[in-house]
Amino acid sequence: MKTTLFSRPAWAGILACALLLALLPVFNLAFEPGHPLHVSSYMVALVGKFMCYAMAALALDLVWGYTGILSLGHGVFFALGGYAHGMYLMRAIGRDGVYQSNLPDFMVFLDWKTYPWFWSMTDSFWYSMLLVVAVPGVLAFVFGYFAFRSRIKGVYFSIITQAMTFAFMLLFFRNNTGFGGNNGFTDFKRILGHAITSPSTKATLYLITLGMLLGALILCRWIVRSKLGRVLQAVRDSESRLMFIGYNPLWFKLFVWTLSAVLCGIAGALYVPQVGIINPSEMSPGNSIEMVIWAAVGGRGTLLGPIIGAFSVNGLKSWFTGAFPDLWLYALGLLFILVTLFMPQGILGLAGKLRRQKEAA
Repeated sequence: MKTTLFSRPAWAGILACALLLALLPVFNLAFEPGHPLHVSSYMVALVGKFMCYAMAALALDLVWGYTGILSLGHGVFFALGGYAHGMYLMRAIGRDGVYQSNLPDFMVFLDWKTYPWFWSMTDSFWYSMLLVVAVPGVLAFVFGYFAFRSRIKGVYFSIITQAMTFAFMLLFFRNNTGFGGNNGFTDFKRILGHAITSPSTKATLYLITLGMLLGALILCRWIVRSKLGRVLQAVRDSESRLMFIGYNPLWFKLFVWTLSAVLCGIAGALYVPQVGIINPSEMSPGNSIEMVIWAAVGGRGTLLGPIIGAFSVNGLKSWFTGAFPDLWLYALGLLFILVTLFMPQGILGLAGKLRRQKEAA
């Protein structure tokens, strides 16, 4: 699919949006509440969360929009990255918990005497960051290797990815897994010695998230514009022809699938300290389906579309759940149906169509 979204005007727009987003925490710190330019801490946290969602949608678009692999299980990679970072944040609480123990409160409550083996070394921030990348990456590689080698594709692949995330959700809901059961991880105190509730810490986390989102966008753009990207699109459009001319799609699909999972894990790791909680509900199949809707609404196969879709749908969700909390799921389903019927190429596709009509007029 040929796209002109990465022209100079488009990049100028991206940088302008990035600058505008970067000013939000600055206005939050520089101006007192009540000032016309003051941005509330709630708004900064909300936009920070949206950027994490946008990064997850971008990762999904890399495998769905450009490689034709529809995943309904990317929520598990997002959550695993969050849990890997959450283990460090729980260790950083130290003896400031309710039970004043070196163990997290949920372990004390369950009468655990020591950390399980997989918590080893998680008091190190950098080791936890390694887990953020390695855990989703290894899971994706192993899962993808057996699935792609068996030539599972299409709706069957989508179903088994949804089964995977549902199985992990049930596993993490159990108290004896060592991940806090249905409550998960919460009540974080510090990150790298800094109070996690401090406005300056929140602003730093926000700006890091913005930088990572831009970095992920640049990386994905470089991939899809390279020879590798053309092979990935050939996998999407005609995998059998690609095999006929001598390419083995397995390793191309496995690479992009694993990279997408890693990007999702990083997004989850950035999400946790800003939202303040991670629990198994982040692995629910519904969350993974929402990621697909973000990409579809914005315009899959465009890179920028899923980012726009994540902001648009979650902004609508924030308003809708406040005004009509019981109707949001119906509205989300209706939105997906309307987009499928009337905007199959999403918001960006509609904008491009209107621009072409204007030029032809």
